[in-house]
Parts: sequence; structure tokens; C-alpha cells
Amino acid sequence: MESSDDEKDGIYGNFVPKELGHNFALNGTKFVDEVLNGQSERCLENFRMDKPVFYKLCDILQGKGLLRHTNRIKIEEQLAIFLFIIGHNLRTRAVQELFRYSGETISRHFNNVLNAIMAISLEFFQPPGSDVPPEISQDPRFYPYFKDCVGAVDGIHVPVMVGVDEQGPFRNKNGLLSQNVLAACSFDLKFHYVLAGWEGSASDLRVLNSALTRRNKLQVPEGRYYLVDNKYANMPGFIAPYLGVSYNSNEFPSGYHHQDAKELFNQRHFLLRNATDRIFGALKERFPILMSAPPYPLQTQVKLVVAACALHNYIRREKPDDMLFKMYEPQTALQIQESLAPQEVEQAIMPVDTHDLEVAFEAEQPELSSQLRDSIATEMWENYIRDLAVV
Repeated sequence: MESSDDEKDGIYGNFVPKELGHNFALNGTKFVDEVLNGQSERCLENFRMDKPVFYKLCDILQGKGLLRHTNRIKIEEQLAIFLFIIGHNLRTRAVQELFRYSGETISRHFNNVLNAIMAISLEFFQPPGSDVPPEISQDPRFYPYFKDCVGAVDGIHVPVMVGVDEQGPFRNKNGLLSQNVLAACSFDLKFHYVLAGWEGSASDLRVLNSALTRRNKLQVPEGRYYLVDNKYANMPGFIAPYLGVSYNSNEFPSGYHHQDAKELFNQRHFLLRNATDRIFGALKERFPILMSAPPYPLQTQVKLVVAACALHNYIRREKPDDMLFKMYEPQTALQIQESLAPQEVEQAIMPVDTHDLEVAFEAEQPELSSQLRDSIATEMWENYIRDLAVV
């Protein structure tokens, strides 16, 4: 973990935890003991997970031989240092003040924990199961139409810091430096797959192509598919919304009667695919280091994204109803979204340029994908009209 001028200020682009305001009298060991001996909510506030979840992660990392106690710093404190940094977007200088260790010690344990989490990260990413997701099977808006859907795929731009001579490819269309991260997620807010490290200038379709053709690739179960937005093409394994048709729940006021099958399909597609917005929101809420460019080597910045997603999955598995997740349950997330200023939604009216797509499909497969989408929309529309007639 390299230092920079930004690090001298201690804090970088986020809030100052209250612990930094009144715990300078404590050293790191006493601070961690105080948090872990207190209420579970205090552990969540400081280390971004409840106490039992924290202790279990320590046991996992120790049991696999990835972390060990040292003469000065126990595993609990090593993990606490790492989580405190990524959970509050802090730099080494600020953490030095609280834990009372040298910058070299903080950096060494930060990297040790990061590498330990990366070593077991694949254990926390599970592929889709064979059952219909309950978020679909238990909602008549989505079932049986999306019964073969396993989740949603989307990209997110994570700020990145690179040298001046490397900045060109990382500058995205908004002029900001970022890495383009692709994620496939379930509707219960778990990541199936994450690909980080692509330059911000790379198209979303190019990143998806990489995910589908690399050795550790995104697997789409036979006969199933993910939902994608209009940045991607409608193709085998991925169903996109109709182009040139409204695609935003804010465009459909309460009580609105849809005009045709495509409009109805797009609205329900949007509501279901919205899981990606909620999972990215929960991820950044828990680990705000992903909201600004940390002054670490690029490889470390890429690892941080994957490690944060792996930890998200671990916490979701162990404590799916913790306070941070509750903020991003469907109804709560909708209330938060409605309280925010409306955002401009990018609408694609032209077909996506597929020149970045290198996946080999049979000649008839793209057409079959369009037919599948049409058949879903038609069945959905017929039932919608029938239900309106009954009312």
C-alpha cells in the first residue's frame, strides 16, 4: 500500500468515524477490544459486520492458515485494521493515529488481510441454483414469465488512481478515471460473479465479452438467462429491454395502464433488474472506499473490488438482515430512490454495436433470443389485458 500526498491528510473523500474523535487515548488493541466487547451495532458501525460474523471470519482465515497471530497484533486486530480502512475510506495516516502503529505495520497487515480474503474469495461466489428464484416465483408480475431468469448483469464504474502515462485508457466517457467492473448478481443481493480491472474507456459489451471468454468465465446455465439493460445486446443467455420504449419505473405513475406488450415488458424487466442498483448501493454503503480512488497500486485497487464483493456475499450469507442490508430491501430502496432528485436515464434507441462481442453463437441463436423475449412479452400482455377486463 503506497503513500501519497492525499494520505498525509488521513481522510480521503468520506466521513471521519467518531472513533477517531475520542479514542486517541487508546491503542489499537484496546480499541478493538472495546468495540468487540460492546454492542453488536458498534461492531457493525466500525468493522462493517456484526460481532458473530466478524469472529467467524477470523476463525475461517486462521483455520485455513491465511492469517496468524503475531507477537504484537492478534488476528482480530489485523482484520479490524483492514475493515476499518475500507469501511470508512481512510488512509494509513488516520489509522496510525487510532491504532498507534507505524505506517509500515498498518500497510503490511492491510495487504496481508486483503490477500487472505482474495485467497478464499471464490468460496463466497456461488453460481445460480436450479430452482426458480423466490423473488420471481412468489410475484405474479414476474412469474411464470421470467421463470428461467437467474439474475441480472450490470456494470459499475469504480474510481481509480493511475499514473499520468496510464490515464488515457482509464478515462471513461464522463472524463473521469475509473475501472469498469462487471457483476452478475442474484435477486436476493448476492454476487454470482465479478470481473474487475477493465479500463474505464472499455465498452460494457467488451467487458461482458471478456467475462464470457476468459478461463474463469461467467457461466450461464443451459436454458437460463440473465437480465441486462440497454447497454448490452439481446443475445443468448441475456435478455435486454426493447429499444426505443420507456424503461424506467418513474415513467409509469401509479395506476398507469400500459399501452402495449413492449412497454409492459420493459417496466417489469426494469423492476426485476433493479436488483443490480440495490446490490451496488449496499456494497458502496458498507465499503465506501469504492466511491473514491484510493492511492494504492492498480493491482491492489482491483483486488479491493473483488474482496469487497466477496465480503458482501459472506455477510449476506451469515447475516442477511443486518442494518445495512435492510436499507436496500425493495421497499426501503424504493423510498430512498423516491426521496432523491430524479436522475437522467440513458435510453438507447439504436441497436447496441456488437463489434466488441467475440462469443461464437449459432446463426439462429440471436433470432431465437428475440423470439424468447417476444413470447414472454406476449404472454405477459395477454394476462395483463385479461386481468384488466376482470376488474
